Order: sequence, then C-alpha cells, then structure tokens
Amino acid sequence: MLVTSRILIVDDETPIRRFLRVALETEGYIVSEAATAHEAVAVAAREAPAAMILDLGLPDADGITVIGKLREWSHLPVLVLSVRSDDAGKIAALDAGAQDYVTKPFSTGELLARLRGLLRDYTREAAPATLTLGPLQIDIAEHRATLEGQNLNLTRKEFDLLWLLASHAGRLVTHDMILKAIWGPAHTEDSQYLRVYIRHLRGKLGDDAANPRWIFTEPGIGYRLADK
Repeated sequence: MLVTSRILIVDDETPIRRFLRVALETEGYIVSEAATAHEAVAVAAREAPAAMILDLGLPDADGITVIGKLREWSHLPVLVLSVRSDDAGKIAALDAGAQDYVTKPFSTGELLARLRGLLRDYTREAAPATLTLGPLQIDIAEHRATLEGQNLNLTRKEFDLLWLLASHAGRLVTHDMILKAIWGPAHTEDSQYLRVYIRHLRGKLGDDAANPRWIFTEPGIGYRLADK
C-alpha cells in the first residue's frame, strides 16, 4: 500500500537528512526538511506533517526546546533520533512530549518500524487538510484560503498565521505562541511583526478591528479567530 504521509526530518547534518530522505521516500513518504530549531517549528506550522523525526543537537537550540514549543500548540508526534544514549536524556525528551526515541547509530528497519507504529497510534490526532469556518475555507495542502468562494491572495506568513488561528478557532492564541510558531523562538519580543500581519490579514478578510467579525484582540495577550 502506498504511504502518503508527510514526515519532517530535523537534523543539522546534511548527510543524515539525505540518508533519511532516501529511506523514507523509498517507502512512499513525502519528506520535508529543517536544519535548525527555528526552521523546525516554522515548517511544522506551515506544512502540518504527520510526524517529525528530530535530532536533539541543533545549532540554535536543543531539540527538547523544539518539542516544548510544539507542545504549546500541536500534538504532532515526534520521534527523537539522537546520539544521546543516556537514560536522563531519553527521559527528558519523553517528558517534554516526544513519543519515541531511537539512538544513533540506528537500524533503518527499526526506525521505519517505530515510525509506522507512531503513525498508527496518532493518525486520529493528525491535523485536518482543510478547515472550514462558515464562509472561510483554508486548505493547507494547496496553501490557499477563500472567503465566500473568493481567493484571499495571502502571503506565506499571512497564510501561516491564519492557519494557526483557525486551528485554534474560538480559543485565545497568545502573542508568544504565535511568534514562536511563525517567526521562531528568537522573535518572541518582536510583537510589531505580529501587529503588522494581523492588520494585513484583517484587511484581506474585510475585518474591522473596532467591530471585528473574524479576528478578536485580547489586549496585551493575544488573538482569537471566530468559531463560525
């Protein structure tokens, strides 16, 4: 049976990413890659993979930090692939929210078997390919959003922001959570980015900040997308 799940490989070593890509694509998986913690969170938010294979030794932040950031907004299953073989390291990763742990050097067969098991266990929690909120429809695969059938012509960042808010429709999403997911952990103080993109997004939705239909502001805290 052809496998079509998207797997995100996060490792700063190009040869490891290349080897894993070949192994996964041979099995029919679709592969995305990231070389840093920042990229890992951004790609996870943008592409909604079915699972992440994560190295802990990343150049800009520890992989455990990546897991912690993901768990603020996502149930994405994580399989850690690391040279760290001590029990303390494994326990820390699992306590942070990883689902499984494989030590380097590794058997490709074992890794693939662990991945298949992880996907079986977590398929029910996978993010939907589309979200529909009344007249607003968002398609993650096509990277397209429409309102009352009209294309919203969103930029990449605008789409990522809308998808994140829509994934939590009816619930408050904090500034910190949005900035980490869209711009990365190094940008948690850059709230001006967020205000600008929220203003652009409101404009394309035809929303009025003073009398909102779609995006509601919790001053000093975050934003909430209407659950139509």
